[in-house]
Amino acid sequence: MNPLAHAIEIEGLRKAYRVGGQRLQVLDGLSLRAERGQFVTLIGPSGCGKSTVLSLVAGLQHPDEGQIRFDGAVTEQRLGRCGWMPQRDLLFPWRTVLGNVLLAPEVHGEGLRQAREEALRLLPLFGLEGFGDSYPAALSGGMRQRAALLRTFLTRSGVLLLDEPFGALDALTRASLQEWLLRVWHEFSYTVLFITHDVEEALFLSDRVYVLTERPARVCLELEVPLPRPRERDLILSPEFATLKHRLIDALRGELPRPSAA
Repeated sequence: MNPLAHAIEIEGLRKAYRVGGQRLQVLDGLSLRAERGQFVTLIGPSGCGKSTVLSLVAGLQHPDEGQIRFDGAVTEQRLGRCGWMPQRDLLFPWRTVLGNVLLAPEVHGEGLRQAREEALRLLPLFGLEGFGDSYPAALSGGMRQRAALLRTFLTRSGVLLLDEPFGALDALTRASLQEWLLRVWHEFSYTVLFITHDVEEALFLSDRVYVLTERPARVCLELEVPLPRPRERDLILSPEFATLKHRLIDALRGELPRPSAA
């Protein structure tokens, strides 16, 4: 187990925004958890507030109500405790791959020599060997995502917040990166909160999946994924996988009772 990993508990989160002079409730008493080193995924309708959850955990926003706990302790200062990768890779085009992945140590004033050595050591694991001096324009979509993920890993936060990192990729590249991400996650044992709209991706990657309702979001299903690890692609053809997939699809279709308000 990675000593930097944290257990995360979210309890009773409520968050609203002002839109056009009106109050828009986005989260309505949402609760979930991720144990240390677990891979936990959120799925739900578009616009239901999944990205808002990650933003609150990262400390970029504050909830109107509710608590966010790291290892059982409530803290208002969450900035810097998580590595966050949004939907787009956001690589700086004027920086090389190495320059991009070293951004976090540079911003935090850490020893760049040691960070550079670590980044060079990790380039092969992230499928970027020989591309450290290349610029983002020379990379494929999959390589750009791996570079962005390496940058996120190098925050050394122990908690990774990944917001649909493979959503813009073609199906073959996406499948390949899912398998690659599991290998990297297994090696580092970080706690991961992951967002996707893809039910198969959620099941293939996760220890636990939370299905959120339409806005204002609450959890309508918490599904433990009892599939063995390590996972191979053939797993998605198994009867066990199909049964779990149907449960998630039923929840997304609203064929489960919506939880009552607290």
